[in-house]
Amino acid sequence: MRVTTWNVNSAKQRLPRLLPWLDQRQPDVVCLQETKLADDAFGELLGPELAARGYEFVSHGEGRWNGVAILSRAGLDDVATDLPGAPGFPHPEARAVAATCGGVRVHSVYVPNGRTPDSDHYRYKLAWLAALRQAVAAGPQAAVVCGDVNIAPTDADVFDPAAFVGSTHVTPAERAALADLQSLGLRDVVRDRWPTQRVFTYWDYRAGMFHQDLGMRIDLILASAPVADRVRAAWVDRHARKGTGPSDHAPVVVDLDEAPDGDIGPVVPPPSAPATRRGARSAGPSSPS
Repeated sequence: MRVTTWNVNSAKQRLPRLLPWLDQRQPDVVCLQETKLADDAFGELLGPELAARGYEFVSHGEGRWNGVAILSRAGLDDVATDLPGAPGFPHPEARAVAATCGGVRVHSVYVPNGRTPDSDHYRYKLAWLAALRQAVAAGPQAAVVCGDVNIAPTDADVFDPAAFVGSTHVTPAERAALADLQSLGLRDVVRDRWPTQRVFTYWDYRAGMFHQDLGMRIDLILASAPVADRVRAAWVDRHARKGTGPSDHAPVVVDLDEAPDGDIGPVVPPPSAPATRRGARSAGPSSPS
C-alpha cells in the first residue's frame, strides 16, 4: 500500500499538477492539506476525476483557508472530522480528518502555523497539537499521522538553523509537542530510512530557494510500529515541486510491504545546490495559517 501526504496549497490551483501526479505515482492513500475548498466545492471539482481513478474521498474544508482531505483506493471507513476538544482561533478550523484505510487509521492533519513565538496563534498551535495527541492516543494501534506539521523536528531539517532564530517551526516548545506526539510510539519513517541525508519537503516561493535547495522538512508521515515495520521505501517526490505552477511543498511517499519504484532515496532528483548558505533570509512558511 502506497501512502502519501501533500500540502497542495489550493486544490483548485494545483489540479493540473495533482491529477497527473495521481496517474504517475498511483498512490493508494493520499492525505491532502491546505485544500482551500469547502466540501461541496471539493466534490464538484474533484469528485468525477477521483471516481474515474477508483478513489473514495472525504473532504473537510472551509473555503478560503485551511482544508484537509483523504483520498483512498483501500477503503474509507469510520470517518471523523476535527479533533475532540480541539481549540479554535477563535472558532474550530478545518485542520484534521481521519479514516480507516486498508486496516490503518489514517490522520490527515494541517497543524497551525504559529505565526510568531509567544503569539496567541503560537499558543493555539501548541494546544491544537495536544488535542491531536489525545485523538491519536484514543485510536487503534495501527495508525499513521500524515501532513504538514509546521515543525522541523531537528536542526538537520532546516537548511540553516541560524536563519530561523526567533522564528516559529524550530522552537523548543513546538519540538517538544511533536516529540510528545511521537511518544505514543509513532516513528518518523522518512528519517528512520534516511537518518543522515539532507532532505526537505518545503521551499519558499521566493526566487531561488528551491533551486538552491534552501528548504525545510515540515511534512511528515509518523507511523505506529505495526505500520512502520511494513515500510519498504520512504521518500520525497521532489519532481512534483518542479516546473510550472507547483505547490511550495513536495509530496512525501511511503510504501508498505513492497516498493514498486524501489527504495529510491529521500530526494528525487539529487539537490541542485546541497551546500548550506549560512545567514540566508528565513525560509519559513509565509502563510498566516
